[in-house]
Amino acid sequence: MMSKRTGRLAVLAALPAALLTTIVASPAALAADSPAFQIDLEQLNESGSRGTAMLSLRGKELTVWIKSEGMVPGQPSAQHLHGSTEGHDFHCPDASDDTNGDGILNNTEATHDYGDINISLTTSGDTDAGSGLAVDRMPVADKEGKISYKRTIPVSQDVVEHIKDLHIVQHGIDRNDNDKYDEEGAGKSELDPKLPQEATAPTNCGEVKGAAVGSIPVGGIETGSGPGAAGVSPNLVTGAAIAATVTAAGALVLARRRKTSRVVAPEGAA
Repeated sequence: MMSKRTGRLAVLAALPAALLTTIVASPAALAADSPAFQIDLEQLNESGSRGTAMLSLRGKELTVWIKSEGMVPGQPSAQHLHGSTEGHDFHCPDASDDTNGDGILNNTEATHDYGDINISLTTSGDTDAGSGLAVDRMPVADKEGKISYKRTIPVSQDVVEHIKDLHIVQHGIDRNDNDKYDEEGAGKSELDPKLPQEATAPTNCGEVKGAAVGSIPVGGIETGSGPGAAGVSPNLVTGAAIAATVTAAGALVLARRRKTSRVVAPEGAA
């Protein structure tokens, strides 16, 4: 009899650890299915532009959220994911990359650091590199110079595997402060002489800093998988659930042990 009761107690004692392993594994699996990464956009060309973005993957679908400010009011902003899916190390440029010394970091100079266009973040239609200058399909800043962007697009497996190697770059500066792109500010674009340099020069850039599942860019973008209405972190909820479950399991073990002790005592006395 003692051996059977001891065996049952051993099984019950192992229950909390087993439950803990199961519960902890579940959020990890979910995170692996839908990884998300936050990006802080920092100004280039002394534009005063800044913003926050989030990249979220679900299978081979990439959702991109961007909230930025300090853009040229009423003007379109070409924006892209730059970088490499072949393991090359690209990063955001700085003023020292202005190799011709004209005081403006143009896109050609900056590409040396942040790489070629991988995905064009258009509002509709194609998203390949060929749409990089499709200004008619790029987001337009409001009268306060703010841009709010969200789009889900299909991507290749290479992008899925190297998403951390890609950077977001937004373009468009206003060197002569007249709230529009024109050649008086910086001449013609080296990419397309039909466009002014102000339209294609980078205004900000941001690199993936690391996983940020559940985080939301500035402005409270609705992601559908972020914190609840009360602002409770999913990780905190998960932690509370784990603690409650393990506590309950432990209480169950203790109760069973006490009950067993009461039953065993008379048998020992006999």
